[in-house]
Amino acid sequence: MIYTNLIYFLIVILVLSTNSIPERPQLPFFTALGIFIIKTIIYQGLLKRIFSSRLLSGAAYSNAERRASILAIVFFSIDIYLLDFQYYCGLLPLARTMPSIIDLGGLLLFMAYLIMMWAAAAAPYNRLFGQGHSTRNFIRTNVESNLPIILPWLILSLLADFLRQAPIPLLKTVLNSSWGEPVISLLFFICLALTFPALIVRVWRCTSMPDGPERRRLESFCRKYKVGYSDIMIWPMFEGQALTAGVMGLIPGCRYLLITPALLQALTPEEIEAVMAHELGHVKLRHLQIYILLFLGFGLLTQLSTYPILYILANSSLFYKMVHLVNKQPSHALATAQTGAMFILMIVYFRYILGFFMRNFERQADAFALKAMGSAEPLVRVFDKIAWLSGTSHDQPSWHHFSISQRIDFLQRCEADAKHLHNHNRKIYGSLAAYLLILVLSALTLWQMPDNLMAGAPQEKYAQAVIQQKMADDPQNFVWPQLLGDLNYSRSHYQDAIAAYEKSLLLNPDNAEVLNNLAWLLLTTDIHSIHNRTAALRLAKRAVIQLPAPHILDTLALAYFANGHNKQAIQVEERAFALDPANRAYYINQLKKFARQLKKTSESLHQ
Repeated sequence: MIYTNLIYFLIVILVLSTNSIPERPQLPFFTALGIFIIKTIIYQGLLKRIFSSRLLSGAAYSNAERRASILAIVFFSIDIYLLDFQYYCGLLPLARTMPSIIDLGGLLLFMAYLIMMWAAAAAPYNRLFGQGHSTRNFIRTNVESNLPIILPWLILSLLADFLRQAPIPLLKTVLNSSWGEPVISLLFFICLALTFPALIVRVWRCTSMPDGPERRRLESFCRKYKVGYSDIMIWPMFEGQALTAGVMGLIPGCRYLLITPALLQALTPEEIEAVMAHELGHVKLRHLQIYILLFLGFGLLTQLSTYPILYILANSSLFYKMVHLVNKQPSHALATAQTGAMFILMIVYFRYILGFFMRNFERQADAFALKAMGSAEPLVRVFDKIAWLSGTSHDQPSWHHFSISQRIDFLQRCEADAKHLHNHNRKIYGSLAAYLLILVLSALTLWQMPDNLMAGAPQEKYAQAVIQQKMADDPQNFVWPQLLGDLNYSRSHYQDAIAAYEKSLLLNPDNAEVLNNLAWLLLTTDIHSIHNRTAALRLAKRAVIQLPAPHILDTLALAYFANGHNKQAIQVEERAFALDPANRAYYINQLKKFARQLKKTSESLHQ
């Protein structure tokens, strides 16, 4: 379940990372608290029903745990999007300057849901798999097993926060650059990948395998295939009763070979050697390094898709209709929609791309064990024993493993004819080449993508949605329709601009700036049905009474000119010029224009 939980935690991290924290909660605190308590009680009731005595097989238990985990994500999302859990975490000391504290609170909340699930699942797990775990140890082991999923992200987040707070000018300059944060994050990620196994074996309470025939046999096997390691360790997963083994670490000095006590007891020395050969196959075939590449590739594809997703949403009229329909803040709606799109991308990537490579890497490691052992029989016996002892069906596949029957069939076909292995390797390496080509093209696309992609229509539509939401939340504030009028004016949506200005004037009839802007619009528009010089003069006069600023005097001068009052236009423009000599060229041009018209008018009268 660790690989499946990886997807669950990635969804949770995605929700935490993309949700925008509101300035104020949507619901009063005690209302939100009441909903949270009721929801928690409902979740516990559903857990009792999901993990009822009707579970009759290991497959049924796996499905029950999957349903409960998805339910935990749903309830967690309600806490984030409706109950504003992050807002309340943001009230904690240092949370505003250390956003990772808010992320930690979110992860602990989701972990609390999982702990409730594991508490309900302990008894049926023991019954179905013939185990004797106490509820406390069952929960502890599951928590420890999942820590490697969340610790890297949490450690990187904490480091990023500390770096942002560090009083080092050069570091701040680098972090503020377009490339600084990604490069530093990549360096930390590589360092963490190299040293992380040493931390995890301590978190899992692994101990060095005692000296003896079993250890010496494994050491000899590793020497034979020239695989370096730091230690061979006993892995006490589920109180040592789990039937599994593993390898961690990219470099020999931080590489650990793990095997559980139950597996050591269940297998013969030859079978243990076959299991170790499979794990060494992952090392020799560089699968661990490729997994790092696959995770970095996901980050790159995510970064590449962020701008296009934002652009499509921010430029979509349908999106804003939905925002208006549900009466949500545009920023929150945009974050929610983006999260949904990223969620789909993540599911597709991990389920179908990463899952494809993981399943086929397992086959490659099985084939390595076949070559190392000289026969498929030892590993086939291992598969049969694990299936029998754990109650797993031979025909039950997962997104990251082929079924036991499929793996056995593949081994036997490769043993009978080596061309099957050759074809399998060709498929994997061809797929990797295609994947790398896509990554390179994606990186080049990201590099060439303009920084101002969101400028223009998407930015204007988003600004309009924000202002309209503010108007709905604060209908008596004249500033919001004023800003909406300015925005529509800049977009040449003159009818909408006039409507917004008039609404602002209903709320504040003496707003000089709105009076001036509306007068200027009515004077300068080339749309005959909107142009109204008489109304413009009336508005400009009112504006000057409230605020005789140079730009407002200039509007009044133009209004006088448009209405044939050229002497008044010159007098007002001279007042504006006196108040704003820095714009000498503009005012001189205006005065010349007014003077020419005055002269023509005088000449025509004398004739």
